[in-house]
Amino acid sequence: MIKKLSFALLAALSLSVSSCKLDLLDNPNAVTTSNTDINYLLNNIQLTYANHFNQVSDPGMRLTRMLNQGSAIYENAVSPGNYDGIWNTAYASLLTDIKTIIPLAESSQLYVHAGIARTMRASILLNLVDMFGDVPYSEAIDPANFNPKVDAGATIYEVAIKDLNDAIANFAATSASTPSSDLYFSASKDSWTRTANSLKLKAYLNRRLVDKAGSTSAINALIAEGKLISTAAQNFTFKYGSNLTNPDTRHPRYGYSNTGAGDYQSNAYMGTMYYSKGFVDPRMRFYFYRQTIKNPTDVNALRCITNSKPNHFSATDFFCLPTDVGYWGRDHLNNEGIPPDGLLRTGFGVYPAGGLYDNNAGTGVFLGAGAGGAGIQPILMRSFVDFMLAESSLTLGTTGSARSLLQSAVEKSMADVRAMALGTTESSKITTFEAANNIVWSDEVNKYVAKVLSNYDAATSDDARLNVIATEYWLALYGNGMEAYNLYRRTGKPANMQPALEANPGSFPRSVYYPASYITRNANAKQKASVTVPVFWDTNAANLLK
Repeated sequence: MIKKLSFALLAALSLSVSSCKLDLLDNPNAVTTSNTDINYLLNNIQLTYANHFNQVSDPGMRLTRMLNQGSAIYENAVSPGNYDGIWNTAYASLLTDIKTIIPLAESSQLYVHAGIARTMRASILLNLVDMFGDVPYSEAIDPANFNPKVDAGATIYEVAIKDLNDAIANFAATSASTPSSDLYFSASKDSWTRTANSLKLKAYLNRRLVDKAGSTSAINALIAEGKLISTAAQNFTFKYGSNLTNPDTRHPRYGYSNTGAGDYQSNAYMGTMYYSKGFVDPRMRFYFYRQTIKNPTDVNALRCITNSKPNHFSATDFFCLPTDVGYWGRDHLNNEGIPPDGLLRTGFGVYPAGGLYDNNAGTGVFLGAGAGGAGIQPILMRSFVDFMLAESSLTLGTTGSARSLLQSAVEKSMADVRAMALGTTESSKITTFEAANNIVWSDEVNKYVAKVLSNYDAATSDDARLNVIATEYWLALYGNGMEAYNLYRRTGKPANMQPALEANPGSFPRSVYYPASYITRNANAKQKASVTVPVFWDTNAANLLK
């Protein structure tokens, strides 16, 4: 699988020149409607979309305590300088290319090409609104307008939903041919239709606080139609390879090198997976790889081991070390310098980043270790759909039992995590470890599901039941920060998140600042007053989140 192409290679692939003679005023590298190979252009859109998803996922993973947020205060965590890459990928690349490909595809009756492009555009627009709020669209992607004005987020949501409906119509039409290489579903019109419908589900669920009746009706219609993502083959994921260079096809979060692991994992997330049920979450060995199975005693390696828990932390808040068996991450909003702990800190496991399966080896990672980066981007999984339907059933009264949907969601998450890992080079390591330790996977899952349902049944209010659903959704979302961020702002759950190390980190970001490049280059751009400005669908109380 190709992860990224150089501009020069892309240009070479994208050009179809009918003559050796070129007008001296023509730019031979420019992609135009007359020289574009539509299959190569679609592939480039799909590759870049995977990069877009990884970019928009990162802030949400950090804000919702899936990864360490390396800032002491929230203002710095969402600094305008952080988002130039997201903005440029969306506007200068993806939305521009999609605007080019759709009329080309439809004029040639290549409706599957058009439907895929529309589905991806809708997803990009939803993500931009969910991150930034009001963003340019109707005046954007216009070479004659360098200062596009913003459109209201609610309006862009309507545009995205229309795009999804048009995409579904494209998939239902008879195409002259299908894409020569669809990197997601091998040109399955059914899977793409289910993806488009599931993105509509996401949009309607986000809007439930501002349009309860409309969301209820629309979600019930989607359920009745029966065309949502429901099987493993329909999971909307991007699959990476393990090639190191020319091209580098590895998962961008893989992070293994000869000097150790990359990012710091979240103590709160690891601690929750380890302790919250009274036994370890079966997915934990797939999510995380420990380079040591013993907790450190050297303050030079981990300074906080000699510190007292901050006074504003509760007795149940994790601090410094989330377990006693070597899980080594950082607390929320910890911006300390980096000591020589690259071969000690917990790294990404085999799911979703394509790293090592944790079989208690406790040895350091190295370049190419584990699955070598052959992971996935979990963009929209079948478990996510069931979690959203469970929330919708509980909060809106839509069709279906919230309890049954919760059970189905957890079971699907467990199955998909293990299946992805077994499909990598770590497979024999997994089965060998399970056999040696008498681990029966189905028993582990059944025990976990029974505990979740027991917690749900013990809840005495819808708010408490929602917290059970949201907490399990959060634990299943590892690798998808966009939906974790949406979930947290939409529900305020999981409740009682680990606080920041600083007692006064400022307000939790209800949206992120506009990128610095957009503010400085667009005469009509105006930076938002603060990070407390919510996106249009977030009408929750100002002090709900921390």
